[in-house]
Amino acid sequence: MVEAALFAATDSLRVSDIVERTGLEEAAVRYALKDLRMEYDMRDSAIMISEAGGEYRMMLRPDCKKFTGMFARPEMPAGVMRTLSTIAYNQPVKQSKLVEVRGPRAYEDVHILVDMGFVSAKVSGQTKELTTTPKFSEQFGIGSTKKADIRKWIEEQVNAGKQD
Repeated sequence: MVEAALFAATDSLRVSDIVERTGLEEAAVRYALKDLRMEYDMRDSAIMISEAGGEYRMMLRPDCKKFTGMFARPEMPAGVMRTLSTIAYNQPVKQSKLVEVRGPRAYEDVHILVDMGFVSAKVSGQTKELTTTPKFSEQFGIGSTKKADIRKWIEEQVNAGKQD
């Protein structure tokens, strides 16, 4: 049931979400999550169970994502992805500064990214301060929500892209 819940969920799930919806005991859910994570790791599956901030989700391993473009449409337009990368790399970043760098399209991109749950926007004077959310780290398999770790991950992705 836990594996099915993770597979079907469109967002990350907390242990309490799974307990509430399945009726399983909390200890059984935690055991199943640990067991599933270990099972996917041991068989070197393209699928992994990611955990960030106490929330779990089933996702592709980052090293397998390069193959998805051959079979699936991208989940967000390239321009929106570039805006997300700029925010993630420079966070916290003022929306006014982002617009200077990315142009006026950044306003719509930020709106999309906030709606998707990847970016948080906090009013700061006459602009907004933008940062990534835990969902961003989970979705991309970064494994950390720390700014330094996110920046390092982005640099690794850029370098890996240069080698391909």
